[in-house]
Amino acid sequence: MTADQTIDAADPAVTVVIVNFNAGPHLTAVLTGLRNQSYPAFRAIIVDNASSDGSIAAARPAVRDDARFDFIESRSNIGFAAANNLAANGTDTPWLALLNPDAVPTTDWLEQLMAATDRHPDAVMFGSTQLNMANPEILDGAGDRYFAAGIPWRGGYGWPRTALPPEGEVFSPCAAAALYRTDIFRAASGFEESFFCYIEDVDLAFRLRLRGHRCIQVPAAIVHHAGSATSGGANSAFARYHGTRNMIWCFVRNMPAPLFYPLLPFHIGTLLVLWLRACWSGMNQPVGRGIIDAVRGLAVALAQRSRIQTARKASTAQIAGWLTWNPAIYLRRSPASLR
Repeated sequence: MTADQTIDAADPAVTVVIVNFNAGPHLTAVLTGLRNQSYPAFRAIIVDNASSDGSIAAARPAVRDDARFDFIESRSNIGFAAANNLAANGTDTPWLALLNPDAVPTTDWLEQLMAATDRHPDAVMFGSTQLNMANPEILDGAGDRYFAAGIPWRGGYGWPRTALPPEGEVFSPCAAAALYRTDIFRAASGFEESFFCYIEDVDLAFRLRLRGHRCIQVPAAIVHHAGSATSGGANSAFARYHGTRNMIWCFVRNMPAPLFYPLLPFHIGTLLVLWLRACWSGMNQPVGRGIIDAVRGLAVALAQRSRIQTARKASTAQIAGWLTWNPAIYLRRSPASLR
């Protein structure tokens, strides 16, 4: 922020939501990083999903004398999706930022995101650069992409930091560190709470894209991300179950009919390949349960699909242009922007 910029912290432009579940010392580091932001015009809501590790009690002193921070303590773990919706419904700021309890922001993280809203007034979603907390020369993610067969992935995961693409459009922001226009987030009813966690951010972005909205990835908005610190790791049974189930629901709910039916055989084939790979790695049970439970929930997903597709404004050609069709790009976890 330059010397001639004045931002009134008493009139916040953005609410930052942090959903905590047993994040340990990461939460204190995140709150400290947020308190030290160069962009002070924010309020923060920390929703704790009935943590049992003492992380909330340990983190409170870091912001005890800062009136911008509020805490909500849930009596049970209502999930990442529902907890974010709860906080979003209780704020009246124009912008809503989401930040994981294991994603420590650099001092100008919020300033960079808010500056991007001025450069891209037609965009309603903005993503951050996620660096590996253990090795910041490695990307943890540079926006989410979506393979046409129905698989989302975190662009650039595991790539060197030097491969970070310039500012541009991506399919979806990763909700570990993202910014949304509050009114648009609410108009879409926020995250789908039945997802609980995982892929709820891609599902929301898909719905917003169907309505004609865009997402911009902001390279200069940086967080250092531990990654799945509260869910046992990306390859845990918990993550594999929810990721598999929600991936199927996301495809069924959002893919428009002119693309859905031609791509459905490829989606099913992809699921078979993923299950076979899971058998090889010993993860066949959570992946298999994810597929079975997704099929059990298809009636609900199809009813939701009808409502989602009714709100569609984007053309089939536009939607096809947002998808990744080359499987090699997916297999490489490419960080490239859409354009």
